[in-house]
Amino acid sequence: MSDKRIHLFDTTLRDGAQTQGVDFTVADKVAIAEALDRIGLDYVEGGWPGANPTDDAFFAEPPALGRARFVAFGMTRRPGRSAENDPGLAALADSHAPAVCLVGKTWDFHVDLALGIPLTENLDLIRESIAHMAGRKEEALFDAEHFFDGWKANPGYALDCLKAAAEGGASWLVLCDTNGGTLPDEVRRIVGEVRAALPEARLGIHCHNDTENAVANSLAAIEAGARQIQGTLNGLGERCGNANLVSLIATLALKTDWETGVDAKALSQLTGLSRLLDERLNRASRTDAAYVGERAFAHKGGLHVSAVEKDPRSYEHVPPESVGNRRHIVVSDQAGRSNILARLREIGVEVEADDRRVGRLVEEVKRREFEGYAYDAAAASFELLARRELGEVPDYFELSRFRVMDDRRWNARGELVTESEATVTVKIGGRELMTVADGNGPVDALDKALRKALNPAYPVLETMRLVDYKVRILTPQAGTEAVTRVMIESRGRSGRWTTVGVSPNIIDASFNALADAIVWKLFRSGLAPAA
Repeated sequence: MSDKRIHLFDTTLRDGAQTQGVDFTVADKVAIAEALDRIGLDYVEGGWPGANPTDDAFFAEPPALGRARFVAFGMTRRPGRSAENDPGLAALADSHAPAVCLVGKTWDFHVDLALGIPLTENLDLIRESIAHMAGRKEEALFDAEHFFDGWKANPGYALDCLKAAAEGGASWLVLCDTNGGTLPDEVRRIVGEVRAALPEARLGIHCHNDTENAVANSLAAIEAGARQIQGTLNGLGERCGNANLVSLIATLALKTDWETGVDAKALSQLTGLSRLLDERLNRASRTDAAYVGERAFAHKGGLHVSAVEKDPRSYEHVPPESVGNRRHIVVSDQAGRSNILARLREIGVEVEADDRRVGRLVEEVKRREFEGYAYDAAAASFELLARRELGEVPDYFELSRFRVMDDRRWNARGELVTESEATVTVKIGGRELMTVADGNGPVDALDKALRKALNPAYPVLETMRLVDYKVRILTPQAGTEAVTRVMIESRGRSGRWTTVGVSPNIIDASFNALADAIVWKLFRSGLAPAA
């Protein structure tokens, strides 16, 4: 293994879930894990089996990762129990994850306060727990909790904890700045001292961001000898968050000679990965985020714009396309045209740069994004918009009208129930059809009614499922009259795709996104309109 190789370990699905206001569903976890795998990370930590129903369901049927090693998280055995009889370790051993990461105490203060056991007994907990998991899994890693505070208080004992984990067979010894209060010069010095004391050990770093130094501390650690970095997408995490893997991936690739599993092609998907997480959480992305924020390569007026138009290097430290972002020059539409052309190439559409249709598409995208559409996160809707402008999308069906009703009542058993019913009238091949369907909510009813009409003409839709639905209020100051954006994620044999709809009426926005999802499926299936 090259000494320049840095292994990237993502903890978004566990540490990120501890963020205030963050609540992952199983579908969220699957989508994020698969995206992390595609970009080339070495480890994806899925969560803590046995800790909650979501993690239990996720680990019961984990995603099939092609590149990353799937990891289950847990803690060393409880005092007074053997490793073989510890329920926490049993849940880890029974999980489908091929690797396990165990956290253990390394600060004598915490051993006294939290565990209330002799310091030597804690060493037994670490050694025996790691050995137990190393004998049952392909790999067992050790997260040394509060390591830097422990080293400052009692370096000999903190080192003994690492030695105990190494004796148990830990593949990595990960030094954790759990309280996030250590500064880069301290991290560099302490990691260097550990490296000197344990020259054969593989060291990792796990930093929290309580002093806004998590990324800097991670970089300082690898300079001092660490070769694994743990972090989260967009810096999610408890309190002030964890080291931001998005920033670290870009910095390592573009600013240093360190090697990772993220190649240039995957790096160009980094912005999309960052925004995927925010969309899954149904929250706005940080516009000022390094590398991937909407404003990361934005230039407004004066000398900056003039210089950037001559040579972007004058005010850009890296090319925006290297991380999948785009340049935004407020006073010019050239960046918009270039971006549209690039996106068209990505979906296999080649047009000349001076094609008038490109200019019309640029203006249409600008108008729609001003209204609230988010095409970065809804690639299927963008593709349809572009191909419609180019005259490539046939009319598969035409909506005449729809009506949705909700009925909230007490049923015959005295139970309060809410039922939704949708009526849809559509034209297919010159024939007008009206269908009615019940559903679990108005959108589900609308989906079922529309499919009821379309499925006989387009049987391929039988394989399509709506798997996620999110609503965001775009104008909260308007109260109940606010404009809403609906994002719908669908799944079928052709994979997953996302569509978007915007309207002051949430049902109308939902229908627009739903209709796009169906049309994209039909178009990608190569079907002609029904006769």
